[in-house]
Amino acid sequence: METRDLVCIRCPLGCMLSVEMNGREVVSVSGNTCKRGEEYAKKELTNPTRIVTSSVLVAGSTSATVSVKTADDIPKGKIFECMKALQGVTIQAPVRIGDVVVKNVADTGVDVIATKNAI
Repeated sequence: METRDLVCIRCPLGCMLSVEMNGREVVSVSGNTCKRGEEYAKKELTNPTRIVTSSVLVAGSTSATVSVKTADDIPKGKIFECMKALQGVTIQAPVRIGDVVVKNVADTGVDVIATKNAI
């Protein structure tokens, strides 16, 4: 058995987690003060995902760019593919928070959405 140590990021407490692994299987999680810590450790060590944030160009606006993010987390291994899909994207103003900028980015089933207005 292998032990992996993590810092939980699911809440501001930042619990020090100790995870016992048998191969790729999580056997036990300790150090968490809430259920979210256990869930985080299991997901992080078996299927890590991330929210991706970036920016894209805006045409027809006083703002040159608008910030964007994935609407949900995507597999960690798809981050670079997601960023590549955002390269060269230019959207037309007006842009509203929540507008879809790229649908199904990197074939993840997750859209990239605007997080700022640009008029």
